[in-house]
Amino acid sequence: MAAPSFTLVSGPAKGVQSPRPRQWQSQLIQLLRRRLERQEPGGQDVLIHAGPGAGKTLGALLGYQALAADGRLQRFVVFTHRSSIASQWRLAASRLGLELRDWDPAFAGANPSEGANPWHGLLLTYQAASRNLAALQEQLAGAQLGAWLAIADEVHHLGLDPEEPEASAWGHTFSALTAGASLRLGLTGTPFRADNLGFCSARRVQVQEAGAMVELIAPDLSVEPRQLIAAGDVRPLEFRFQDGWIDHGRQEGTNPDLERSPLSAEERESWRARNLRRAIRLGDGSSIALRVLLNARKRLEMVRRHHPGAGGIVIARDIAHARGLGQLLIEEGDQVVLVHSQDPEAASRLAEFQNGRADWLVSIDMASEGFDAPRLRVVAYLTTVVTRSRFVQAITRAVRMDGERSQLEAVPRHPSYVFAPADPLLMQYARSWSISEPYLLRSKPGVAEMADPQGWGRAPGLPLEAMAEGAGDLIRLRGPQLPNFLLQP
Repeated sequence: MAAPSFTLVSGPAKGVQSPRPRQWQSQLIQLLRRRLERQEPGGQDVLIHAGPGAGKTLGALLGYQALAADGRLQRFVVFTHRSSIASQWRLAASRLGLELRDWDPAFAGANPSEGANPWHGLLLTYQAASRNLAALQEQLAGAQLGAWLAIADEVHHLGLDPEEPEASAWGHTFSALTAGASLRLGLTGTPFRADNLGFCSARRVQVQEAGAMVELIAPDLSVEPRQLIAAGDVRPLEFRFQDGWIDHGRQEGTNPDLERSPLSAEERESWRARNLRRAIRLGDGSSIALRVLLNARKRLEMVRRHHPGAGGIVIARDIAHARGLGQLLIEEGDQVVLVHSQDPEAASRLAEFQNGRADWLVSIDMASEGFDAPRLRVVAYLTTVVTRSRFVQAITRAVRMDGERSQLEAVPRHPSYVFAPADPLLMQYARSWSISEPYLLRSKPGVAEMADPQGWGRAPGLPLEAMAEGAGDLIRLRGPQLPNFLLQP
């Protein structure tokens, strides 16, 4: 049985246990050291692409800690896109003996080394930064911070649009606030954007493609999900796409006014989108959504035979849709937690699920980036959102491992499962979710590029296996092929 990829060693402070860096985290520390020595323009920007479960949060803090021990950094500031993920930053900082405080306007002008509890870092959201720009500029420009590290979590949210700065206010705010930082470290699990914009903390490189010069955003350090799977740091994913026929229109008497479209084989974009809208509805005559949900529920029951605390997540379209999906699970005897952005108790409900107090979490875009629940083993994707970034962020909630399960499972780890309608775009993204490709910035993207801006469909395909002939079958898409010596007998 393989050991976890990092173990515990003596921490930096009395009574603190600090994790030994993984190999890529050690590389990050050396990269940050080298980048501090560079004086060329853009040398202070570092972009890290690492899949969920890689340890981006801990890696960034280990980087700060190492450079602080060298005397090269004094403080750090963490910017996040959501306040709901602040707890994971606080927890990781506490493991290293670092004092990480929520930013408050009252801190402006305060000396971080004075007072009863001196602090090492500040934590705030991109939205708070935009609202408090003047107060933050006064503090971050102060000499009392010394040399400091700016950390942008899920940095792809910080888009930069020179033609419409108001539309990318977060990015411009971050750029203004961190101009005086010694280093700017961008962390992302999805280093691309559907709108074809560049983003902060990412250097652009000119490359030639099809006889034309285009700009490329390439991470300084990339850790692919397939590497993490092979190391046993995260779980592989297996996909189950429910195919079927979608009927549009009505049939009255002997004069049919009915058009039928195969879900997985539809090539017309407008019809593909119509099909998915119908396929996720529980009341649709195709019963695709119902079969997706019931198959996901059966799989969770099977997973629980060897992982008793396992749970599942349903990604819904809107609140009404989520309530309908949740009610079906409740009628089947399951305990369900419903989370949406209008719920003032969303954070406590997410924590309730994380602590194992429900079988299923039904969410509307509240449990994607930054949501950490290693007990998640089954995903039912029932929404009309088909951008690659949103799909990958949702499904990779189910790849994380915790220390207890790491001790019980051999490498490769037991897989987690994704259930979804057999939408052609979703199946295309599933084939390449574990592979990193460069993000090319094209000046005038066409309609096809907007649907699939990075050309992910051109990535090497993973094996696609249909259980039987016919549009109503279940399509299985397996995870990345691992070396033979890693395969379980």
